[in-house]
Amino acid sequence: MTFWIITSALALVIAATLALVLLRARQTAGPAAAFDMQVYRDQLRDVERDLERGVIDSADAKRVRTEISRRILAADSQIQASRAGAGQSAPISLAMAVLMGVTLIAGSLTLYRSLGAPGYGDLGLERRIELAETMRKSRPGQAEAEASLDTPAPPAGISPEYATLVERLRETVSERPDDLQGHVLLAHNEAAIGNFKAAAAAQSDVLRLMGDAATSGDIAEYASLMVMAAGGYVSPEAEAVLERVLSQDPDNGTARYYSGLMMAQTGRPDLAFRIWNALLRDSPPDAPWIRPIRAQIEDMARRAGVEFMLPSLPGPSAADMAAASDMSQEDRTAMIRGMVQGLSDRLATEGGTPPEWARLIGALGVLGETDQAAAIYANAQDVFAGDDSALTLIRQAATQAGVGE
Repeated sequence: MTFWIITSALALVIAATLALVLLRARQTAGPAAAFDMQVYRDQLRDVERDLERGVIDSADAKRVRTEISRRILAADSQIQASRAGAGQSAPISLAMAVLMGVTLIAGSLTLYRSLGAPGYGDLGLERRIELAETMRKSRPGQAEAEASLDTPAPPAGISPEYATLVERLRETVSERPDDLQGHVLLAHNEAAIGNFKAAAAAQSDVLRLMGDAATSGDIAEYASLMVMAAGGYVSPEAEAVLERVLSQDPDNGTARYYSGLMMAQTGRPDLAFRIWNALLRDSPPDAPWIRPIRAQIEDMARRAGVEFMLPSLPGPSAADMAAASDMSQEDRTAMIRGMVQGLSDRLATEGGTPPEWARLIGALGVLGETDQAAAIYANAQDVFAGDDSALTLIRQAATQAGVGE
């Protein structure tokens, strides 16, 4: 309420000031004929002085006085007409001033209603943290999040034989609820076909059967399946599982990534950035969470008010380069082939960034494996269809490798 009182008072003061200026300007501004009248009277006095000094004769003085008198009468008529019109224009000016004030106040309130946030409190740091904590405690649970999602359609490419095997596995596990290996297989296969809700349920049974033998990796897998079952949302139940993981293994990358995601979803981009930035620097470049972090961390830094530049992907270390320089040509080629194969396998299973695809195509060209380079180039064109900047980078690498268009 205080905000609206202050805002309205300021708008009224501004409107009153503008109206006062407008009215005062009309009152002080006289007609041009009044100035002419003063000039003509001065001219009459000059004529009388010239006549007394003998500069002009009486005939000329009479003729000049007649002309000046005629002009005085004309100016006086203009003055009388302007005064008569002033009584009618003053109310119009006052009405314009009032209309201008109303327009100013109404327009300001309308703009604020559409562009501002009526009723929203001050967003100081303490208030933001308080709102984020409230959001975190009152957010929907796992069951509610899962219920809000549509039933996922079976992924394309699943053969009828595989679907039949998964169905048989479900029946077997339901008949043997204490079969640990059966639940492990069921969780893996349900996740493979995109049925993450069932996969999370199966992984929950895995943890139940393993008891204290369950590792932090097993628990982190359960948290990951819960998040995917909720469509990428970290529910309070998933958060509790993540806390369990981190209590056993503070360096667990999966738990750290999803903890940062939870902070981002509950209004704490500052903590999300801090968690992801540390994880980005602590993890190897092929860690599965590196790609989603790199895709989101710059936006998170902007939201947190942090100046941040995404580090470039690391290449071979100094130790790798030193070791390669001491190798024979055959061993060096074998090492390069191993690195290329590792990169190729990772891009095929996990995907990667455009520079990584370009690097792989260029490396295959250097090794003389142009057929494989061409196949990777064709695959990359499908992966990055519509991304002109990515396709340009990959096309340059393909041209250098001798497989470009």
